[in-house]
Amino acid sequence: MFGLWSIVPPLVAILLAIITRKVVISLFVSILIGGLIYCGGNPFAAVAVTFDWMKDVMTDGWNARFLVLVALLGIGAALMYKVGGSYALTRSLEHKINNRKRAQFFGYILGIIVFFNDYVNSVITGNAAKDINAKYRVSKEKFAYILDATAAPMATIGPVSDWIGFQVSLIAATFVSISLVETQPYFAFLGSIQWNFYSVLSLAAVPLFIFGKDFGPMAKAELRALKTGKLIEDGAVPLSSIEMDLGEPINQEKANVWFFILPLVTLIGVGIWALWYTGGGAEGKTLMDALADTQVDVALTWAAFAMAFVGIILGLIQKFSFKELEDTVMGGIRTMLPALIIMILAWSIGTVTDALGTADFVVGATQNWMTPQLLPFLIFVICMFISFSTGTSWGTMAIMTPIGIPLAYTIGGLPLVQIIIGSIFAGAIFGDHCSPISDTTVMASIFAGSDHIAHVKTQVPYALLVASISGVLYLLSPYIRQGWVLLLIGLGALILLSKLFGFLYQKKHFSEEDIALLATNKLVSGE
Repeated sequence: MFGLWSIVPPLVAILLAIITRKVVISLFVSILIGGLIYCGGNPFAAVAVTFDWMKDVMTDGWNARFLVLVALLGIGAALMYKVGGSYALTRSLEHKINNRKRAQFFGYILGIIVFFNDYVNSVITGNAAKDINAKYRVSKEKFAYILDATAAPMATIGPVSDWIGFQVSLIAATFVSISLVETQPYFAFLGSIQWNFYSVLSLAAVPLFIFGKDFGPMAKAELRALKTGKLIEDGAVPLSSIEMDLGEPINQEKANVWFFILPLVTLIGVGIWALWYTGGGAEGKTLMDALADTQVDVALTWAAFAMAFVGIILGLIQKFSFKELEDTVMGGIRTMLPALIIMILAWSIGTVTDALGTADFVVGATQNWMTPQLLPFLIFVICMFISFSTGTSWGTMAIMTPIGIPLAYTIGGLPLVQIIIGSIFAGAIFGDHCSPISDTTVMASIFAGSDHIAHVKTQVPYALLVASISGVLYLLSPYIRQGWVLLLIGLGALILLSKLFGFLYQKKHFSEEDIALLATNKLVSGE
């Protein structure tokens, strides 16, 4: 409808955020520009429609519950910190996690284990591993990358998650629309995992950069942290800081590691049960059917509330006064305020792109290029662009699944369908992973305590490396029809290129002493 103009607002949002480092202002300006385009240049109508869009996203049922969910997660995390749970965990693990690489790898392993939801992943892994990584001078940017690169990529491939329920439901609806009965939607999803190159290689990249050499802005951030002890750069502003918002834990010397474990187990246990229950599991549905029909927003809100409730009980055990409890609850909400504002604005950008027909324009502009050989690559690139521009992986999946699967089935049959499903989900995860307006990227910045734009700028080179390798693999897919073989090729390329880029970058930009310092594993703050 609006043609090339439809891609202007998301591009403005991303470019302004990177240039100004002010995410809120950048998002608002881009929404206002979208309003001007939508209203034909009328400034008064543009202001009116801008605030209408913001009102609509805040009053949407799913969005409203999600805002409550984020606030409750902030409360639960604040209580977990304030009762000394995070401190006790760090204290209990300090003899086993006794160097920088182990500290980072601990965060990575937790990110793999907490696979059932990306938001919960950031909360749990961030709280559990933040202090131990700070102790060993791991930069906030590096820790945020570890959180972000294991959240959505892990949730989208399972083994069981609300993401998979959503993805299978999209596949099922599309199969019905084209009368595809050769396979079941869930089996089609399982067959597509080997073709989800970006997610699998993103997970593989993290340990390569933990045990190997960093390059680009990430290497500079790590060197700064090691040389100066400054975990964020001068002038950087973290989205929030539990320590600054809440102060020191109360009676932390009396804290027990169970003060961390109990809220964590409550969050996971109630979350999994609620995902099953709200999807109709109690009515006899299979697990995957229940996950496909689950009410994610409701289920995770129950889980976050249960976590916060357990935190309050632990606070009373720690002899918190009611004022201390109330201050902690309000402080937890306060830590999430930047995220809440950014998410409202990011959702509004999604409304803008929907109103302007951004996705339709991108798909329409590339349809004439589509061939069986190029289809996986083009679908991947289109999904990358849409997800990065809008910050939503689920929205990208919802847009492209009904388009990509019928195209693939028509020109290549079921084998191509599985490849296309993998390429759709891979491209969608790219934006969810590294777009500055992605809610998952925001959550990673918050729970790592990182400046948001610094997090984006340091991890984008790593994301682009993985995306480039994935793109080449999709170009090879017509000739090598085994996804796992291509994954092995991609892994080999990733290992080789990560080592090469790290070696060349550090040799060019750092002194021998700095390179030796970056290779240091046992340095702790104060040494």
